[in-house]
Amino acid sequence: MATDYIRYDILAQAALRGVVRTVLADVAKKGLPGEHHFKITFATAAPGVRLSERMRGQYPDAMTIVLQHQFWDLTVDDDGFEVGLSFGGVPERLAVPFDAVTAFFDPAVQFGFQFESLDKQAAEEPSEAAKTPTPAPPPAAIEKIDAPAAHAASAEPAPKEKSGGGEVVRLDRFRKK
Repeated sequence: MATDYIRYDILAQAALRGVVRTVLADVAKKGLPGEHHFKITFATAAPGVRLSERMRGQYPDAMTIVLQHQFWDLTVDDDGFEVGLSFGGVPERLAVPFDAVTAFFDPAVQFGFQFESLDKQAAEEPSEAAKTPTPAPPPAAIEKIDAPAAHAASAEPAPKEKSGGGEVVRLDRFRKK
């Protein structure tokens, strides 16, 4: 297998994170349209994530937030977003870089993205793993999840490995042949 010097995996993830950025920027300007709302999972220990020590203690690795009815002051820039949420009746302000986001899901239309983690060094140059003949899994998938799996909460632990109940649709499926 040829070495991927272009790093399509990184480019695809950046493009999908751009979708998240565009959607959140639109919501920051116009509000949530219709029944749309978002479940966003992010790595709490990632560089640039800002949250209170109380929340960091509860969610040391990952956290899922829901932007639906009770959020305020959503701001979005090129690198991430900030939002006000209430956790157990206590208002909090979170800052999340887009690079820290590991999943984005809109339960209203059963549509989302799951991001694979890439180490920073792999983003700068092809790794030894990229030179092996074993194909790597795609960096992100469009995910369709059954409605019962989606539930609203202000915050919840990051989802564990899914055991059935959903269909992962690969991007290759939509390519023209």
